[in-house]
Amino acid sequence: MIDIATQKQGEYISLTDIANRQGISNKYLEQIIGKLMKTGYLKSARGNSGGYMLSKEPKQYKVGNILRAMEEKLSPTDCVTEGCSRQESCKTFSFWKGLDDVISEYVDSKTLEDLMR
Repeated sequence: MIDIATQKQGEYISLTDIANRQGISNKYLEQIIGKLMKTGYLKSARGNSGGYMLSKEPKQYKVGNILRAMEEKLSPTDCVTEGCSRQESCKTFSFWKGLDDVISEYVDSKTLEDLMR
């Protein structure tokens, strides 16, 4: 997302160009792009000048939402997100819940534009 955001605005960026700059394979990048396309974060065009571009301005993307689109969840343990029958008696649940809250607060406070700076 940062690679695409830092390229010339209004132009589609080819998958191969992104892969070359980032040092990753096209096949792996296709998986990443696929997830980002499903969320509507990117738009695409086919043809010689086709490729990918952001659907919105970089300041409109929260880093937390991008990470969740890729990883599904950012919680340090499953008990925080999936619930646990032992929450009431668990000595560490409040620790994991607090850490989860701090992670979410931090990643949701940053935008793609912040990372570009």
